Amino acid sequence: MNEELRRDIDSFAEKNRENIIRDISRLVAVNSVAGESEEGAPYGSGPAEALRVAFDIAHELGLETASYEGKMGCAMTGAGDRYLATITHLDIVPAGDGWSGDPFTLSEREGYLIGRGVMDDKGPSVLCLYALKYLKERDIELKYPIRALLGLSEETGMDDVVYYLDNYPAPLFCFSPDANFPLCNGEKGGFHGRIISKIALDNIIDIQGGIAGNVIPDKACATVKAQSLRSTERVEAVRKSDGVWELHARGIGGHASQPEGTINAIGLLVDYMFENDLLRGEEKSLFELFALMHRASDGSLLGIDASDDAFGPLTVIGGVIGVEDGHIFQTVDSRYPTSTDGGRIAARLQELAGNLAQVITDSDSVPFYMSIDNPAVQVCINAYNTITGENAKPYTIGGGTYARQFPNAVSFGPEHPERPQPDFAGPIHGADEAASVEFFMETLKVYILALLELEKLEF
Repeated sequence: MNEELRRDIDSFAEKNRENIIRDISRLVAVNSVAGESEEGAPYGSGPAEALRVAFDIAHELGLETASYEGKMGCAMTGAGDRYLATITHLDIVPAGDGWSGDPFTLSEREGYLIGRGVMDDKGPSVLCLYALKYLKERDIELKYPIRALLGLSEETGMDDVVYYLDNYPAPLFCFSPDANFPLCNGEKGGFHGRIISKIALDNIIDIQGGIAGNVIPDKACATVKAQSLRSTERVEAVRKSDGVWELHARGIGGHASQPEGTINAIGLLVDYMFENDLLRGEEKSLFELFALMHRASDGSLLGIDASDDAFGPLTVIGGVIGVEDGHIFQTVDSRYPTSTDGGRIAARLQELAGNLAQVITDSDSVPFYMSIDNPAVQVCINAYNTITGENAKPYTIGGGTYARQFPNAVSFGPEHPERPQPDFAGPIHGADEAASVEFFMETLKVYILALLELEKLEF
């Protein structure tokens, strides 16, 4: 990259810094958790409102917009069906507890922005809009028009992008700013299911925990029959009446694909129940199955562990537990490598469950992988290394992003788990979700350069 272009991109980023923070704040203010479908709002009023706000921002930046039946939107520069794209999402997981402030009011502390969705994926959405603003303002002649696609159901199954690709031409190449830098060229398979008990409640009166299947819960609670219980460091026991106690577990939440360093609150409850002999008969047998999952996130205790060179080991977590129609259910989220598949995982879980429970597969997606020799992959990696001065290499992940849905796509930043963060900066899907302003400014420069260089390729 020549120095004149470098200075121009640097100047653009600095000039727009405060407006970028302002616009991220506007999106964070919208509680865009998926809700009941409404007319004009297939995924509920929250995601629809987030798209409206994003369109307002895009129009202020001089970009045209389009809505695809309310399931997805885009801001664009240029026109035509042979186009390049970025794809982000405006929907979020529920805020959950443990925040130091209002999760829907963006706050700034020591150079970090804090709010639900600030990193996943509202901040990156704004960065993509400003990357297009750069191209628009410079009146750069585009060989391929560019769309900043804005999804609305990434956290709830990606129906939005499935609909889009079923009804509209796919981009020639697309990157999704919803993972770590430098670039993700492969994603594990994803098994999502439920273990639904066939037995009635016995010593457990009620149990609840978790906010979403792909989130490791930081709290869970249960009501049980017992005469005398004691609190522990992470489980509070509260006597409600003669022979009835409430248990409140506090763990450390996080993303289902990255269980290392987390403490699943449901697992805390399960262990507490065994340690205090609170389970009886078939109920005890059912919870022995749950314990096998919660005690080893690599699936080894369940007998579903697997690994390969491209993706490393399988992970498995239980995100939500509850009671429906008098029967306990436990969700299962497993991210798996090429050496196994969702069918084997489901079959093994059913084998262990026997007649105690039914295992339901809600969704299953196979791993995807793109060669690092792909010219577009090389362009993105080179753009990152040029801006940062690093010599970073692509990697694969356990998470599932929009990239896996497209014929020619990768995940491309903006997260930096390798860079130290202050203790107050929370993780994606966790309390006090945070993003560095400086890292975001760097990211904007990377995306601008990548789009400029992608325009030079032949697709």
